[in-house]
Amino acid sequence: MNVGRNRMKLVRLWLPVAIIAAGLILIIARRDDIGAEGGALLISAGLSVWLLNWMYRISVRGDRERDAEDRARQFYDRHGYWPDEEPPLPREGRRP
Repeated sequence: MNVGRNRMKLVRLWLPVAIIAAGLILIIARRDDIGAEGGALLISAGLSVWLLNWMYRISVRGDRERDAEDRARQFYDRHGYWPDEEPPLPREGRRP
């Protein structure tokens, strides 16, 4: 599982950083219009990769929250109270 985390960190963080760094290097190495345009394109591509990864993480987080809410609703349907609440006290004189 550690290998999967390393790959995700590589794609989420280091790939965009490498693309942006390549754009900055291109701008510095070639001080003309072509270098500036190419560097700006690489920087915008790196930012796009970062933004797509960020938007994906946001969407996955929403799925997890929905799944947790569905589990809480199923718990409520079975037990009659929410999982984060104390169970209700039994009423006196009530038949089970």
